[in-house]
Amino acid sequence: MSSGSERQLPNRRVLELSTLYEISKILGSSLDLERSLTGILRILNSFMGMRKGTILLYDARTKELSIRLALGMTPEEMARGKYQVGEGILGKVMQHGLPMVIPDIGQEPEFVDRTRSRGDLTQPVGFIAVPIKVGGETLGVLSVDRLFAEEVSFEEDVRVLTIVASLIGQAVNLQQHVMREREGLLEQTRSLQQALRTRYRLDNIVGQSKWMREIYEAVEQVSQTRATVLIRGESGTGKELIARAIHFNSPRAAGVFVRLNCAALPQSPLESELFGHEKGAFIGAIAAKKGRFELADGGSLFLDEIGDMPMPVQVKLLRVLQERCFERVGGTRTITVDVRIIAATHKDLEAAITRGEFREDLYYRLNVVPILLPPLRERREDIPLLIEHFLAKYNRENNRKVRITGRVLQTMLDYDWPGNVRELENCVERMVIMTRRRLVLPEDLPLPVETASNEPEEAQRRPAPARGRAPANGPAAAGFSNLRDLERQQVIQALARANGVQARAAALLGITPRQLVYRLRKYGIVRAFRLANEAPALAAQA
Repeated sequence: MSSGSERQLPNRRVLELSTLYEISKILGSSLDLERSLTGILRILNSFMGMRKGTILLYDARTKELSIRLALGMTPEEMARGKYQVGEGILGKVMQHGLPMVIPDIGQEPEFVDRTRSRGDLTQPVGFIAVPIKVGGETLGVLSVDRLFAEEVSFEEDVRVLTIVASLIGQAVNLQQHVMREREGLLEQTRSLQQALRTRYRLDNIVGQSKWMREIYEAVEQVSQTRATVLIRGESGTGKELIARAIHFNSPRAAGVFVRLNCAALPQSPLESELFGHEKGAFIGAIAAKKGRFELADGGSLFLDEIGDMPMPVQVKLLRVLQERCFERVGGTRTITVDVRIIAATHKDLEAAITRGEFREDLYYRLNVVPILLPPLRERREDIPLLIEHFLAKYNRENNRKVRITGRVLQTMLDYDWPGNVRELENCVERMVIMTRRRLVLPEDLPLPVETASNEPEEAQRRPAPARGRAPANGPAAAGFSNLRDLERQQVIQALARANGVQARAAALLGITPRQLVYRLRKYGIVRAFRLANEAPALAAQA
């Protein structure tokens, strides 16, 4: 005949399985550790009749075991629950990694009731503490109070609590791993932000010409505001570099810098990139997507080549600049953002307005603080500094020690650099990589730089365009036509007087034949093999 305890055993097993099932559901449904652990203590109380449950975790920095969560305690009582390793029952469980059972804590001299949460014990209260372990390492202690009763089996309780403590240990270990990774990522982000601030400090931008010093002052002043900035300049003059300098020298430096090239996308994809879209907004929109404005919230949005933005998108951009809010494509919810706009273009926006290709109201919204970047030919005094900077950079990257001769430097000073700083950087990189010697000679220069004349710097320097006018765009840009026409006419006249003989024409102009060839190619006047035949026509043209 079965005893009463044997008849209750199946019920006990069902209760244990139900308890473990509910606990596993809690741990699998949330990444919030505090919420999960609180739910575990409540289940132990509800299913198993365990009271005063506590979860204590060890802090390696303070070398203390302290209560992380507790059931049936006030915050003040929990705050008092701190133990040294080896101190009291809890400290011993932490020290040895073995469970301990106290049938009656009122009769146990080693029990340290530091929380003072139990008051006067009118009946025997059992105390069970099991280690929270992962891979042999003890992370903390799980403890419960148990009212003493004859039918209570402390061995069964220890077994169940050990399984629960193992589940808790896995959850705690996972959170600690996530927290370490998060801290690592945050530290990496902080380091990258600091590196970016250092890289885009104004004193790290190469150039000491008067015009560049004025730009530095403008950047330093505008960086401390949230004003919209419009950067003007030819391709390759460093518009994005200045935009990044504005961002990383501003109070928004901790925020993100988001870039979008408005010329790279047609209208519909550009709208989606700027403002985002909702799921099902168009074919292929299988999920909602944030746009660049949302991604740049709290930071800066750099709109490159703003002059190429389609008219319908210009209308929506104008609204965002005015109201700081928008809706995603296919959506109705209004989204408000805090974004600083920095725009850039190489186009003549004033002419685009006249042609009806750019909205005048948008132009005035963007042109709050204009910054005009000069072409490299207008700041030739910066060319040696840039060459030195790029030589050091690419020598370091390619483990080389390439230098240039004075003749090479002079040739590079005389060249017009239509691609501006970008072309100069590519030229230096190519020289460092392709030159077999350590010293670069004129014949090592890549074309068309190699064909540039050695004419004096004064002959190539052009007057700077008036501030506020559209920047030069290409070799025949407005603002330089008079000087170019004059120089071109002088070459034509000299060729006519010399009957098409280049050496004689060069002598008449007081330049070398190579310099004359450079001017012929520069102005597209006439091919060398056609000079003699066309001399009369040239004379008539002159």
